[in-house]
Amino acid sequence: MQGTSTGQAIVIGPYLRLRRGDPDAAAASHVVRDSEARLEEIVGLARAIDLSVVEAVIAPISQIRPATYLGKGKVEEIVGLIGSHGVDLAILDCALSPIQQRNLEKAWGIKVLDRTGLILEIFGRRAKTKEGALQVELAHLNYQRSRLVRSWTHLERQRGGFGFLGGPGETQIEADRRLIGDRITRIENELTKVQATRRLHRAGRQRVPYRVVALVGYTNAGKSTLFNRLTRADVQAADMLFATLDPTLRALALPHGGKAMLSDTVGFISNLPTQLVAAFRATLEEVMEADVILHVRDISHEDAEAQERDVDIVLRQLGIDPDAGANVLEVWNKIDRFTPEERENLVNIAARRPPERPCYLVSAETGEGINTLLMAIEDRLAESRVTLTLTIDAADGAGISWLHRNAEILAKTLRDGKFDMTVRVDETKRDIVINRFGAAPAAVSPDEPGGA
Repeated sequence: MQGTSTGQAIVIGPYLRLRRGDPDAAAASHVVRDSEARLEEIVGLARAIDLSVVEAVIAPISQIRPATYLGKGKVEEIVGLIGSHGVDLAILDCALSPIQQRNLEKAWGIKVLDRTGLILEIFGRRAKTKEGALQVELAHLNYQRSRLVRSWTHLERQRGGFGFLGGPGETQIEADRRLIGDRITRIENELTKVQATRRLHRAGRQRVPYRVVALVGYTNAGKSTLFNRLTRADVQAADMLFATLDPTLRALALPHGGKAMLSDTVGFISNLPTQLVAAFRATLEEVMEADVILHVRDISHEDAEAQERDVDIVLRQLGIDPDAGANVLEVWNKIDRFTPEERENLVNIAARRPPERPCYLVSAETGEGINTLLMAIEDRLAESRVTLTLTIDAADGAGISWLHRNAEILAKTLRDGKFDMTVRVDETKRDIVINRFGAAPAAVSPDEPGGA
């Protein structure tokens, strides 16, 4: 499916209906999304590739049918909708097996796409770098390989074998699988080289060293807008799902003169295809290696809590425990959408959060709360730095310049032609500052920057 602006699509939400008294209903009630919100999201995904959604329906089901996912009556009902609207694509908000997809296409006479296929289509259009394109193609090939069922006649034709005792030969479906397997191997080899290059770049930053702050969050939570606000960059930020796909890094200036690298990554989503989690692991290495992770949440979204859980699931798949609190800061974005009374309530909720899950209220759009967030980032990064005091001749321009480039200047006082300075440096540069400038550990009170 090319997904041009003229494409007509019907979107179907086949959501399991939990009956009252079902033992799974109570356990699932706090984790299952609202059906209307789920349908709205899949419609947004369809529109993200310029499809015209002419009908969006919720199709409650009591159980998943092995042959068609939906019940027979619902399949026949949708035949009528397809005929009345003249659509050429049906999108189902679920994961279809190859057999289910084939049977639905036969019943409806149009192309059928499930949630995984739709997300892969979006990613294929949004990837702009070579690495992003490779990762999307790898995910798509792994998905496509599972779709090679005997559902089309050309896949049942046989090719001749080698030698006159070679047997019946290789079927088309086997040849297709082999070709896909060969292509997957080539892409994996290319991505291995990309990962090696990324490791070299990361090693270079560590020698400087620059700390890395990574933005993660549900798609359309406002990460790119926050990225632009923090770095004064112009990364594409739009009110659409997966507006940003390829990772971007920019310098982040901290309040006391320090610098870090801010990384904007692909947005997460519920039921993110496992193929994409695996394929984008190289990109998400920036998250895994980050010193501070900013989990950006659209706190105004009706499903904000469910989105938080979805992001936590992906972080755990990457080996990051959001509950550990070691390096994850929650950023509650879009507070400009609340009334003063609602905002006050949010402040009270945030104040009651456990210390290991701190959160900061901001508006990336208006800039509200950004300075407080920057201070929090700096304080968290400072936990791995040491504070030193030193005295340097005011005429030593080179030394003063070096300190400004490589350390945070916390205090600077001129006395008798010399500067008394309090600086904060990374552990890797501690010995350089001590040996070159005769620095000594500072006595820092808990209330001062860098205090315990």
